[in-house]
Amino acid sequence: MTVFNLGSINIDNVYRVPHLPSPGETLAATGYERGLGGKGANMSVAAARAGARTIHIGAVGADGGWACEQMRDAGVDIRHIARLTHTLTGHAIINVDRKGENAIVLVPGANREIPENALVAALAEAKPGDTLLLQNETILQTRAVEIARDHGLFTAFAAAPFEIEATNVLLPWLDFLILNEIEAHQLTRSTGKTLAELDVDHVIVTLGAKGARWFHGGQVQEFPALPVTPVDTTGAGDTFTGYVLAARDQGLPMGKAIDLAGRAAALAVTRHGAVNAIPALKEVREAQF
Repeated sequence: MTVFNLGSINIDNVYRVPHLPSPGETLAATGYERGLGGKGANMSVAAARAGARTIHIGAVGADGGWACEQMRDAGVDIRHIARLTHTLTGHAIINVDRKGENAIVLVPGANREIPENALVAALAEAKPGDTLLLQNETILQTRAVEIARDHGLFTAFAAAPFEIEATNVLLPWLDFLILNEIEAHQLTRSTGKTLAELDVDHVIVTLGAKGARWFHGGQVQEFPALPVTPVDTTGAGDTFTGYVLAARDQGLPMGKAIDLAGRAAALAVTRHGAVNAIPALKEVREAQF
């Protein structure tokens, strides 16, 4: 089985700060790092490190060759990442405070110029039961779910950065939806439905330090977070999403997949960075909490 991810690829510029800046405040950073990021790249690397065959669909600019190489080194199939010479790779400015909390500004770049032929060529390889993962830092989501339905794919959407209009458009096509607690409140207000009433087989709400909540078949199941001291929460949600979908794609029941993803995310927040913090499956299985 395969996870196809139509996702963003960013250059992350990470600044360590004493606290997240207030409006009008200027802070001196205590550290700086540059690395691979973007919700799409993070989730692809997480799925690959969780053991799934993972094909990334996306685009980088003329400055993005090194990003593709890092994804390839992490086990991601990069054949369907377009190299665009007329634009720059997407990038992020990330402030991380001493408690590991973050604030992020995104510049989309090539993520908003993914060629449709890259999407079509990638999904031409898909087989019924494969997974298509989408999120909101790219384009072509509607075209992707149309193709996915024709191919019999399991369609998943990580609804971030959250846009209510885009989410409402995709809802009728989805088998799986994952969002955080604030996004969940926005969605229920917009639709007038509870999460349990949505016509989506699996809905997961991530609750940060409180864990996660799974809605399925009219039932709700809680998954408490593991006790760790976070140093950087930047890629935790992406790690969780990549792991849970990879585990499900490999045949693990959803409840067990969520347990595994929670362990992976807990381990990730004890490390600095986004992609670099994502653990391999062996590390997750051997971790002591």
